[in-house]
Amino acid sequence: AALSHVMGAYAVGVMSLGAPECLVVAKRGAGSVVLGLGAGETFVASDVPALLPYTRDVIVLEDDDVAVISAAGAALSSLDGHPVAREPARIAWDAAMAEKGHYPHFMLKEIYEQPRAIADTFRGRVSIDDGDVMLPELADASGVTDVDRVVLVACGTAYHAAMLGRAMVERFAGLPAEVELASEFRYRDAVVGARTLVIAVSQSGETADTIGAVKAARAKGCPVIAVTNVMGSALAREATAVVSMQAGPEIGVASTKAFVTMLVALYLFGLWLGRERGALTPRDIAKSVADLVEVPALVEKALEVEAAMAALAREVATARSVLYLGRGHQHAIALEGALKLKEISYIHAEGYAGGEMKHGPIALVTDGLPVVALAPRDGAYDRMAGNIEEVRARGARVIAVTNAGDDRVAATADVVVEVPATAELLAPLVTVVPLQFLAYHVAVGLGRDVDRPRNLAKSVTVE
Repeated sequence: AALSHVMGAYAVGVMSLGAPECLVVAKRGAGSVVLGLGAGETFVASDVPALLPYTRDVIVLEDDDVAVISAAGAALSSLDGHPVAREPARIAWDAAMAEKGHYPHFMLKEIYEQPRAIADTFRGRVSIDDGDVMLPELADASGVTDVDRVVLVACGTAYHAAMLGRAMVERFAGLPAEVELASEFRYRDAVVGARTLVIAVSQSGETADTIGAVKAARAKGCPVIAVTNVMGSALAREATAVVSMQAGPEIGVASTKAFVTMLVALYLFGLWLGRERGALTPRDIAKSVADLVEVPALVEKALEVEAAMAALAREVATARSVLYLGRGHQHAIALEGALKLKEISYIHAEGYAGGEMKHGPIALVTDGLPVVALAPRDGAYDRMAGNIEEVRARGARVIAVTNAGDDRVAATADVVVEVPATAELLAPLVTVVPLQFLAYHVAVGLGRDVDRPRNLAKSVTVE
């Protein structure tokens, strides 16, 4: 009765002196509330990993749910008192996956889990023998293929993944695509409708701005695909269909393995959409699948740069600002690398498209400024090499991430970090690894709380 008068979002748990054996919980619009069902015990938490040491059987509350929980279980109802029947879900993760193990921080553990997470995300969804991609979860998704354009919405790290998702949709499906910050999209009168596919990307599926953007899109008749790590999340419930990531629990606030699994999920969806629309030949699909299957081993190889990045971090930790440069698909990785450094080390960093340097940012380049340049051998390689020469000539200390045996970049850069070469659309999965290590070791060297940086939360469930 009291909550019927409450405006806005809430997630509450209430105890009464008159009924100490019960706890009453309710939710509307806020972050997730998850009930854990054990043997003679019941739990409530804001996220699944907190429950894993005790149970893997959970019920996720939806908006305007009320649950009365006791040791015997949980009774659900709607806010107006009508009973609600909802079967518990079995979580595939185990408790060990949500523990640090022998790693000093969750973030480092999660960086090293990326090859497995990438493989888990495409496992069962591609056939190497047939050279095909399968997304059975989209079998009943109406209106998803009969569209004229695609809009991707996301926030933070997910926005950087969506930038690359745009390229994947355009390349594979031949559709015009754009990417928007969910926090901006939801508050403007976007010209979208039934023939605009909206792809919403969120690790937690509880990001308030992304859910708001999806609700705005659905109100205008758009079909919505959710890319998320949490089935049963608010985003998953709002969407027409879900392409799930298989990252497992990610505890560190600074996203690593969730970012790469977002990319893999978007890559798979792009291939599926291209096949369904007849934009790809079987040979195209087979080649793209073969490229993807090679990635976990290439990321495993890229993890070998940790020691070099740890040594380099001692120098970067003394900088007041760091510049990240990338072109084409690597622009998003420049933004992601800068975000990681800002999030956990508190050093100012900016990511820029290399072609924008002469339009203002080059004025920031002074003697000794660390510039991290992403220069794999892709379609933008020659122009990126030119950018490296430009900033080096102005006194920058250039840290170049490139492929093995690149004599041209090695002759110009101060430090060269070599990563394996792979297909152009998949190269970000490899080039992001050194930048994750750099941010991590700078933060550790400065004594920061790597897993819980100040002012940040893992899931941004408010505006």
